[in-house]
Amino acid sequence: MKRLIALDMLRGYALVCIMLDHMPLSELRWFTLANFAIFDAAELFVLLSGFLVGMVWLSVERKSGLRAAQWRFARRAFEVWRALVFGGLVMALVSAGLLALDMDHTAIWHQYAVWVVDNPLGFLGVLASMWLQPNLLDVLAVYVILLASVPVLVPVLLRHPLSFVAGSFALWCFAPVLNAFVPNHRIGGLLFNPFGWQMLFYSGIAMGLYRQQAMPVLMQHRRLLTVLSTGMFLFGTAIVIAAKFGEPALPVRDALRLIYGGEIGKWDLDGTRYMAIMGASWLVAVPLASIMERIAASRLGVALQQIGRGGLFSFLACVLLSVLGDAFQMNPPGQGIARRMAVDVWAMLALWWISALWLTYGAPWQLSIRLRRLAKG
Repeated sequence: MKRLIALDMLRGYALVCIMLDHMPLSELRWFTLANFAIFDAAELFVLLSGFLVGMVWLSVERKSGLRAAQWRFARRAFEVWRALVFGGLVMALVSAGLLALDMDHTAIWHQYAVWVVDNPLGFLGVLASMWLQPNLLDVLAVYVILLASVPVLVPVLLRHPLSFVAGSFALWCFAPVLNAFVPNHRIGGLLFNPFGWQMLFYSGIAMGLYRQQAMPVLMQHRRLLTVLSTGMFLFGTAIVIAAKFGEPALPVRDALRLIYGGEIGKWDLDGTRYMAIMGASWLVAVPLASIMERIAASRLGVALQQIGRGGLFSFLACVLLSVLGDAFQMNPPGQGIARRMAVDVWAMLALWWISALWLTYGAPWQLSIRLRRLAKG
């Protein structure tokens, strides 16, 4: 399967945004995706992950058959679950270490540090059972569930695409009600509602599975789709910017609210957020495709590609660096802009270096290459 460098770059950009967005005193967090779009890096990460799942599924099924593809993603769901458990444990230990050094931080709840010290096996148990999903890692919990559904549901999507779309939409409509029945430490189910977010994830999968068949048809309506996508993206941008202006922009906000209705919730995946990111995906994939390719080929783009290709390892690094960066910016209190900016730059460089080292020395395919070389030598 040929890698799409723009996709890798965007995955890396999403991880950088997730990291900065969870550092409350960060100066650069005011320039992340959530500041100019109605959706944020979480939607971008889930949509791109779904698209990658669709592409990989096709590649594996063509080469090795249906069972191989199903096993590939069943194993991947286990790997994400393992990362959730391991990441939650390490994150709590890092938090406990920071608190022991009198370094306050707000990126995660301090209670995790208390639990991991007082009852490490109990804390491990609630992580492993997914009864508890620590903040910053909660998106992995919904990702585990969605990936676990892939071996069963992707064959249905391939055989009955229209029925699948109807079922996915119906599930999204009843998402808040269904999520309330999910056993969890929170009242109301998982923070990221899997019954809502499945629609975005499987939209990405459908894009990966059917892009060869769908794009020639869609390109016949390129101008109309570009106009509609641009309008949807700008509509979402207007909502975000008007909210930042506060009281002076109240008439504009009221006018916009007449169109989108009440609050635009993230956790159940509001329709406005869904349509905005789907519109943005068309803009990136078609009218801005050549620009995205050039950016991805630049030095900055290559660094973001490396972060994006780091996968789960890069995600865990991003989460831990959020906690550390938050602590460094809060302690000592009253720091100036220059020091906070320096921490931002350090965190981004650290995420890049860690991802690059992982790709060079730690990734499974690199290990297998070195083992083959040793066997031959």
